[in-house]
Amino acid sequence: MKNLRFEDHVEHVSMLIEAALEAADPARALASNWPSRLAGAESCYVVGAGKASLEMAIQLEKLCGERLMGGAVAVVPERLEQLTDKPVRYRVFPAAHPLPDERNVRAAQAIAEVARRAKEDDTLIALISGGGSAHLTLPDGDLTLDDLRRITDALLRAGAPIRDLNTVRKHCERLKGGGLARLAYPAPVWAFILSDVMGDPLDVIASGPTAADPTTYADALAVLERYNVRDAVPAVTAHLEAGARGELPENPKPGDPAVAHVTNMIIGSNRLALEAARKRAAETGWKVVGFEFGVEGEAREQGERLARIARDLARRPDSPCCYLMGSETTVTVRGNGRGGRNQEMALAAALAIDGLENAVIATFATDGIDGPTDAAGAIVTGQTIARSREMGLDAQAYLDNNDSYTFFKQVGGLIRTGPTGTNVNDIAMVLVYSSLASQA
Repeated sequence: MKNLRFEDHVEHVSMLIEAALEAADPARALASNWPSRLAGAESCYVVGAGKASLEMAIQLEKLCGERLMGGAVAVVPERLEQLTDKPVRYRVFPAAHPLPDERNVRAAQAIAEVARRAKEDDTLIALISGGGSAHLTLPDGDLTLDDLRRITDALLRAGAPIRDLNTVRKHCERLKGGGLARLAYPAPVWAFILSDVMGDPLDVIASGPTAADPTTYADALAVLERYNVRDAVPAVTAHLEAGARGELPENPKPGDPAVAHVTNMIIGSNRLALEAARKRAAETGWKVVGFEFGVEGEAREQGERLARIARDLARRPDSPCCYLMGSETTVTVRGNGRGGRNQEMALAAALAIDGLENAVIATFATDGIDGPTDAAGAIVTGQTIARSREMGLDAQAYLDNNDSYTFFKQVGGLIRTGPTGTNVNDIAMVLVYSSLASQA
């Protein structure tokens, strides 16, 4: 069997990435899910938040035309810089991710003003996608932006998954946990949601701005206890304790009139993107032998699991075969390096498949941004670690320092898509070659 060049691996991985991103295209998803009932809405306002907000808003303006009376849309700065024609029917605001800054607060304030402005005979259209939680940052009570940033950072460093993180956020901010819907009441609200959360729970995606919130202040306090960060930000703990004592109003619960006027629609998700990648793989000669989504846990542990899958597939007689996985992993930060959960997963996988021939593992963030880096993820083979040894690099030391980006920047293998304008979690793939290898 002939070994493939690294460029061949990149070509095959890129083909599946392209299929997944096409299925998660926000403009296409909004247009194909646009309800006929909204054709008769005479006056509409738009609010948007998340990494796909700009693409959705541009499409919305085409759908609504002159019926769109105004709005406010939070946009990742990179996408805003690429915008050549400024919209005329709504305002756009730069907003950072994952840690919010003052720009996010200004954007959230503008979104809140639009929601309040909508009247009962108007329609408020909310465009929500991954990253929306950071974009909707509006501190509640006496809390400050710094308080919110610090508790978010503490929870992320402790390895808290998105559900737990958002339980705290929803009880420290004004737009989350049904807060946006409550501000718009009694105007009808249509929320079009590109889900970045496994299972598509409405109360978790972007911290559920238009959904009933089943969690409580007591639940939020329990999260702080669970991850040993109760003392990390005293102001946050005091705020949650006041809420648990009944001194602050709870978020709207199921059946509350404040959320009864809302229609929430999931228009894109990780599962749909995975289905598209599976279809493309099958069309191009791969036997898809594994397909799962909703995978969580430590990124490096999932990387080791991908490596075990690769070794198992390499022993199958029916190669070429493919395994696909949708995930939202976490990284418990112990070092001071630079990277993201997908790059960390890939580096752990590379260590575990060292020496394996004719196999590739790739994992990437569908938004094109993996952690605070310019990469979406990374691609590795059984020769990645050998290449690093030739360069005098200790791959395990880079992993221990959470410094996967620096490793791949030197060795090669970074996946760079740039901001994609969508976000439906992460996708990983294992490709094992046989007959395809002989054609290379």
